[in-house]
Amino acid sequence: MKNLFIVFEGIDGSGTSTQSNLLRNYYLKKGDHAVLTFEPSSGPVGHLIREGLKKRVVFSENETHFDQQLAYLFAADRHDHLYNDVDGVYKLLGDKKHVICTRYYFSSLAYHCSTEEDFAFVGNLNSKFPNPDLVIYIDNPIEISLERLQQRTVQDVYENKEKLLAVKENYKKIFSKYPDKLLVVKGDKPVKEIHQEIITYIEANF
Repeated sequence: MKNLFIVFEGIDGSGTSTQSNLLRNYYLKKGDHAVLTFEPSSGPVGHLIREGLKKRVVFSENETHFDQQLAYLFAADRHDHLYNDVDGVYKLLGDKKHVICTRYYFSSLAYHCSTEEDFAFVGNLNSKFPNPDLVIYIDNPIEISLERLQQRTVQDVYENKEKLLAVKENYKKIFSKYPDKLLVVKGDKPVKEIHQEIITYIEANF
């Protein structure tokens, strides 16, 4: 079997981390090598982004400028995440490992765009990044995500109802035009049922 680059997407609190872990465990039980990763990454630029999202590092107070600054940083982090020689995605794929990633350039389009001009800007920043082998979008109701987010010790600047509503609409727009392999699953189903739906799709398509 080909080693796959699989990306999970969804609004905050949709269960992407839970499903990523379950998918990795599925591969490990089969005897395959599988690695979990995420964006922002654990690299130096990714660390800066995380501090900015928690407001421990202060970027622009202007919302538009803030989104643009993050879009630049995410693109820089994404390049390092894909291509660095230590633990980059393509290094891991070359080592015969499946790479399961929570968030990719789709998140930049979903979270940093409000206008067509924004989509053009962010799309251009990410235009040279390759599509993954599979995108799994967990389509979760806003109310369920907000309930889960309230249980977190620290919430970032994007974890609020207004932002999540806008992000959900952006995801709908993005994936309505996406040309490659995409699985959309409902996030309000039981965890095990979602996992089985994912496994069934992967076994049928790869």
